[in-house]
Amino acid sequence: MGADVDVAVIGAGIAGLAAAHELARAGRQVRVFEAADHVGGRMATRRISGFVVDTGAEQISTRGYPHTWELLRRLELDDAVPRIGRQLGVWRGGRVRRGLAHPLGLITGAGMSVRARADFMRATRGRFDAAHPEASRLGTATVTEFAAPYHRDLLEYLCQPVVSGFFGWRPEHSAAAPFLGLLGAIGPSTAWRTYDDGMDLVARALAARLDVTTSFPVREVMAGPGFARITGDGTELRARSVVLAVPAPVARQVYANPPEHERPFLDACTFTPMVKVHLMLDHRPESRVYLLAVPRSESPSVSVVLFDHLKHPDRAPGGRGLVTVIASPVMAPALLDAPDDQVVGVLADEAERFVPGLRAAVTGSVVHRFRHGLPEATPRALALRAGFESRIGGVVDYAGDWVSLAPYSEAAVRSGRRAAARVRTRPSSTTVSSNTRSQHA
Repeated sequence: MGADVDVAVIGAGIAGLAAAHELARAGRQVRVFEAADHVGGRMATRRISGFVVDTGAEQISTRGYPHTWELLRRLELDDAVPRIGRQLGVWRGGRVRRGLAHPLGLITGAGMSVRARADFMRATRGRFDAAHPEASRLGTATVTEFAAPYHRDLLEYLCQPVVSGFFGWRPEHSAAAPFLGLLGAIGPSTAWRTYDDGMDLVARALAARLDVTTSFPVREVMAGPGFARITGDGTELRARSVVLAVPAPVARQVYANPPEHERPFLDACTFTPMVKVHLMLDHRPESRVYLLAVPRSESPSVSVVLFDHLKHPDRAPGGRGLVTVIASPVMAPALLDAPDDQVVGVLADEAERFVPGLRAAVTGSVVHRFRHGLPEATPRALALRAGFESRIGGVVDYAGDWVSLAPYSEAAVRSGRRAAARVRTRPSSTTVSSNTRSQHA
């Protein structure tokens, strides 16, 4: 009996689309199934009344993204990634301190004392591998444990604001090695860029070249001898290979019979939630920085204030502004299921401290929630990671930034390409059920 699908990719985020693209280029018949009504996953973008709202990822870098840049060149999009050209800042003592993730910060301090800056240089000496964080000399030490021997500013005004603001991590729960590996890979903010017309630019370009079915939530994947059965929305089909390009907790939920050796890491690979409110403004406020990181010692509810219209001018119509406020890891779980007006009230009211006049300028808002925001990179998950990755492959494979516990889009692209390489070693066939193909075309 022939399979209905040669390769089924579950999830149309950047990891799944990258995997599908590689497989299609190799001549495999690939179908992508996405539960949402759009592609992009945590790199999705919404377009509302002339505003371009990036719901998840905000920027990439010229450094540390080799797989992404190769993909961009292949899609002829490498000229559509302009430099942001603005600095980041930290809020301390009632004002913005510029220079976060910038060479200038070693001079100005970026909110840290001279002693803390010297400690940072000493603490980060050596190599930290973003692709293999478990190999770091730090072992499974948490961010808090890593910073403990040094000046308290290192944790309070650098490590904690960065890991909480960018990854949604609580530094006492997440490992330092993935964080330092990522910092070393992407380089200073002078190298940071963003996409023209939204962070879903690559996802849209890839999806246009692939067979993608949206609004198709997969309920169950069951591996069998030489095939897998996929069930979703009253439809059942068989695939010779499946790539689960979804967050680890989702993979664990839908994959009915994963091998015993994969289950410990899947169970340990938890994700942090993220809640954001995007505020549409009647004017375009200026700022000394395009992104402001707020330490938890300075605010209980806000971790980042982002001026999207300064990140890229196309994010808001002429004369208008767009500001994104991200909830702190402490506040996000409480807001995850709260009504939109409550989320807007909590976050916008607190952000008024950092952007005076913000509330009066708001003409509209969008709330976005990621229940599975970013992989939490706990010490237990880090200890299990290498063993998991060394043995994956088979009828059901995986792709996502969580495979390497590196919470950035390059890790997702890289994992998608590696999953495709593993799938290509499995036998394929052109025997595909025409009834199923036409039903889902």
